[in-house]
Amino acid sequence: MSTKSSGRPEGLPEIWGGIEGTVNRVGDRYFDQMARSGHWRRIEDLELIAALGIQAIRYPVLWEHIAPNGPHRADWTWPDARLARLRQLGVRPIVGLVHHGSGPRHTSLVDPAFPFELAQYARAVAERYPWVEDYTPINEPLTTGRFSGLYGHWYPHGKDYPTFARTMMVQCRAVVEAMRAIRQVNPAARLIQTEDMGRTYSTPHLAYQAEFENHRRWLSLDLLCGRIDRQHPLWPYLLRWGVSEKELGWFLDNPMPPDVVGMNYYITSDRLLDERMEHYPQWSHGGNDRDAYADVHISAVWKDAIAGHRDILSRAWERYRLPVAFTEVHLGCTREDQLRWLAEAWEAVCSLRAEGADVRALTVWSLLGAYDWNTLVTAERGFYEPGVFDMRAPAPRPTALAHMTHALATRGDFEHPLLDSPGWWRRKERPEPNFAASLHGDNPSPHIGWVPGRCMQARTPRPLLISGATGTLGRAFARLCMQRGIAFQLLPRQELDIASPESVERALEHYQPWAVINAAGYVRVDDAETDVERCFRENALGPEVLASACAERGTRLVTFSSDLVFGDGRRSPFVESHPVQPLNHYGRSKVEAERRVLERLPSALVVRTGAFFGPWDEYNFVTLALSALARGEPFAAVEDVVVSPTYVPDLVHACLDLLIDEASGVWHLTNTGEVTWAELARQVARSAGLDARRVEGRPLESFGWAAARPRYSALASERGQVMPTLGNALERYLVEDEIKPTRRASGGGRVACAVCGGDSDASHGDGRCGLHRERGDGGVAAGG
Repeated sequence: MSTKSSGRPEGLPEIWGGIEGTVNRVGDRYFDQMARSGHWRRIEDLELIAALGIQAIRYPVLWEHIAPNGPHRADWTWPDARLARLRQLGVRPIVGLVHHGSGPRHTSLVDPAFPFELAQYARAVAERYPWVEDYTPINEPLTTGRFSGLYGHWYPHGKDYPTFARTMMVQCRAVVEAMRAIRQVNPAARLIQTEDMGRTYSTPHLAYQAEFENHRRWLSLDLLCGRIDRQHPLWPYLLRWGVSEKELGWFLDNPMPPDVVGMNYYITSDRLLDERMEHYPQWSHGGNDRDAYADVHISAVWKDAIAGHRDILSRAWERYRLPVAFTEVHLGCTREDQLRWLAEAWEAVCSLRAEGADVRALTVWSLLGAYDWNTLVTAERGFYEPGVFDMRAPAPRPTALAHMTHALATRGDFEHPLLDSPGWWRRKERPEPNFAASLHGDNPSPHIGWVPGRCMQARTPRPLLISGATGTLGRAFARLCMQRGIAFQLLPRQELDIASPESVERALEHYQPWAVINAAGYVRVDDAETDVERCFRENALGPEVLASACAERGTRLVTFSSDLVFGDGRRSPFVESHPVQPLNHYGRSKVEAERRVLERLPSALVVRTGAFFGPWDEYNFVTLALSALARGEPFAAVEDVVVSPTYVPDLVHACLDLLIDEASGVWHLTNTGEVTWAELARQVARSAGLDARRVEGRPLESFGWAAARPRYSALASERGQVMPTLGNALERYLVEDEIKPTRRASGGGRVACAVCGGDSDASHGDGRCGLHRERGDGGVAAGG
């Protein structure tokens, strides 16, 4: 049942949701987002979505899925069940018919028959579901037209303006014909027309190109509203691209103004054009028939330069004076910045509505996440961006966005300590651009000041408290919290002795943290065999003291366990529910810590992991192996013990996201994959261009270690595999390793990161630094 609440203030915009339903064609292959997310197979997702309290959902009933061979041969089984269930749940569907698609195989966006065939399908949908009132016949015609007709990414892979213009005429005519057909069945049907909308800036030399692109962004909506006449700036361009005056006149005579103008605004929507291409990576280089220039999203190089949600929505309202809404709000990023992006959008819609603009809704997009948008869905590479739910689990797992969506939908407000800090696109510590120039756009100044609003109060952020200041893990948390804009305090033992209730109480009282990361502990596995009391003090008593103190204050806690809680006897990965059977005192201390912590604080997150390696610690196994091999020395490693290595930056990012999501209980977090220690050394040697034959595999007994170890301790998760593969992690380690970069035998050239302007690695071909590659920011324009 729906959880809609009467406690929400009157007069606020609605909260809608949306499922990423793109079915785009590349060559003869279709890429299907709902197949990737599994929603095509799971009607039970709708109960989870309705429980968010949203009023409406953009829902795909796609031509390519339902009626590829015509309405007379349509298979209505899937939409019959889903739309009926949404109706029962009280969630209003906004039915989409084509979402970045080009129709069934027999047609395309340059086919003159496309509009009329889509209209036939639209009528069939309306006849079957006469109670449905809201439709988006074609999502984002301009974006689809650019990707299909101008840039060559999607079918029919045009790369010129005549093809682009033809796709726009066909799509916009299809919207008109589809809505006419729908309204013949249901005269009250409403057109919710979406479009990706941003603003283009430039250096003074390229002001003419920026002006053109700022006119072009309105093309689809201007056509539908009957605004493109002889005085329109795009009229001569369209004629030059092969569009006839008769075709343009048809839209003047047959306008189809949207009932709601839907803006889809992304961090990559605002662009910067600069002729000084030496400042930018190769992939950004392009131009027109007059000038060559780089084209990057402006957030890559200028703090606070994005137009922002308020600017985009207010311009649409002022231009058309029709009801407006955000129909996609999504950021593929770390969790706290996803919250901050949504908070900025909500502040914009609320403030504009309060000032008299007819703002209807904000749509929380990608409820189930999105796949491979970092490469514009041109290949299946497994890159996943979580949304309101994380699909990397046996069932959709609610993220912090789910909590925020529910709060906005049912109360109209949401609070979280992380919203007291700005997103990465607003932060002062972002690198300054490596050039100075005035910019040209719709506004002569690109600087839009960030003003905290109801969701983002202007106050000192409460910190995250991190214990273990001298350890690898504690330092890694501090480093990545700084990069992610998460306020923190990293405390040494002298300031926070986790096994001392008095010390813990003083620290919690002084810093008032919203959460605690326990990265302290006893780590010497072999010494623990004779130093049992100290091992248990640090590893069992300390976490218990923290858990008790956090329970009293309502503070969240993350603490760490180990793969050494398991014993011998398996040859497939251990998951969270497998019984523990430690073989040494270190493992026993971790088992006891798990028990004590979860008894005192069931909401704690207990992370089992192991076999650390990372770019900032010269004493981890991988770094030691590369150092020895680079010197031409042999390197001995255990040949008969299988582990799941863990890349520390991935572990920290995953822990922070899960903490923000309010995940609890035991989680296994390692990079996907299992190897022996000797295999790991050989693999990284080969990747670094070193002689893997110098790795000497030896049996466990030959090392003479005091503590018994399981021969197999690989981990997997039955709760969700949220970390990248081991191979992917090793690739990034070789790029990001800061200890001894001369160890690398070869590597790509260095260029400015397309997101932050920092150091990037050209060998990846996406122009991003390690942080923003991990976060999924930038590189290529996002869509939805």
